[in-house]
Amino acid sequence: MCLSQPDLFCLVYDVLVSVWRIFYLQISPRQGLLRVREFTLAKIEHFVDPENKSHPKFSDVSKLEFLMFPREEQTSGQSAKKLCIGEAVAKGTVNNETLGYFMGRVYLFLTRLGIDKERVRFRQHLANEMAHYAADCWDAEIESSYGWIECVGIADRSAYDLYAHSEKSGVALVAEEKYAEPKEVEKLVISPVKKELGLAFKGNQKKVVESLESMKEKEAMEMKATLESKGEVEFYVCTLEKNVTIKKNMVTISKEMKKEHQRVFTPSVIEPSFGIGRIIYCLYEHCFSTRPSKAGDEQLNVFRFPPLVAPIKCLVFPLVQNQQFEEETKVISKELTSVGISHKIDRHNWYIDREKIRENRRTWSAICNNSGHGYICDNQRKRQQRPSSS
Repeated sequence: MCLSQPDLFCLVYDVLVSVWRIFYLQISPRQGLLRVREFTLAKIEHFVDPENKSHPKFSDVSKLEFLMFPREEQTSGQSAKKLCIGEAVAKGTVNNETLGYFMGRVYLFLTRLGIDKERVRFRQHLANEMAHYAADCWDAEIESSYGWIECVGIADRSAYDLYAHSEKSGVALVAEEKYAEPKEVEKLVISPVKKELGLAFKGNQKKVVESLESMKEKEAMEMKATLESKGEVEFYVCTLEKNVTIKKNMVTISKEMKKEHQRVFTPSVIEPSFGIGRIIYCLYEHCFSTRPSKAGDEQLNVFRFPPLVAPIKCLVFPLVQNQQFEEETKVISKELTSVGISHKIDRHNWYIDREKIRENRRTWSAICNNSGHGYICDNQRKRQQRPSSS
C-alpha cells in the first residue's frame, strides 16, 4: 500500500511541479537512510508535443560532458564513460532533446549542490527495466559508501499517462496547435451505431461507445479488417474491465479528407523524479572529510558545503543597541531582499566574537555587523563600506 500527501503542487504553463511525502508500506527498510518507508519525492511533469520533442534551451546544456552508461555498454560488460549530451542526443543514445535537456539540468543541479562530478553518472534503463509505454529512461546515480545509488529518474513516459486518465475520466486531456493556413488531412472517423449498441449492451452502451471512439488508428484499422473478414471482433472495454463482442453493424470505421484549422493531440510527458532524502544523504558523504587538529593529536570531522545550500545566506545585526543603527540595519535588510539574498536580522546586541561566528556558521554563509559607518562581512575577513542606496 502506498500513501502520499502533496506538500507542494504547482502548474506553470506546460510544466507541473509537485513535492510529495510518500509512505510506502511494502518497502523493507535497509541501507541506513537510503531505503525507508517514509520519504520525500519531488517531480516535474513536462508536457511536450509527441511529434516535436525539441527544447528551446537545449543549447544551454548541449556541450556538457558527464559520465553516461548506455544500455549497450551495460550488456557488453563495459563501464560508464564521459559523453557530450549534445552528441548523445544527435546519435540517438538519448531519445530526444527535451529528455537530454533535463539530464543536463539534473547534472548541474547535483554538482552545484556539492556532489562530486566524478561520482555521478546517468545509467540508461535496460530493455527489461523499461515500462512498456516508455520511450526512454535514465537514472542519475550517485556513488556512496553503499555503491551506486539511484537518486533521480528522468523518463519519457510518452502519452500513456494522459491517455489513461482520459480513458478513465472521460475527459479529453489534449493540447491544440493552430495552423497559419488550413490543411487538408486524412482523418480517422469512428462512428458507433448507438441504436445497435444500445440493444446489445443496454446500460453499458455509453462506456462501449466511449471506448470505441477513443481507439488509436492502428487498433481501429485492425478492427475494421477483422469485422470485414469475420463479421465480429472481441473488444476490451477498460471501464467495464472485460471483453465485449462488437459486430459489423455496430460501428463504421473509415478515413476521410477534412480541412483542419488546428491540430489536436495528447502531449507526451517527460518526468524527472527526485529522491530528496537520497540526494541529501549522498551530499553529506561527498562533503565530509577529516583533517588533523592544530596539535596534531586527533582527526577533526569536517563538512564542506557550498554556500548555495545554506538556508540563510547572510546574518545582519547591530554592534550596539542604538536607534540609528537599527534604521541602518533595516536599510541593509531591504537591499539584501531586493537582490534576492535570504538573510536574518538578529537584534540581541551581538559583538564580534569569532568563536560565536564559527558556531553559527552552520546555517548561513556570511555575517554582516552593522557599525553605522559600514559593515564587516566575516566570510571575507575585511571591513567593507556598505554601497550607497542611491
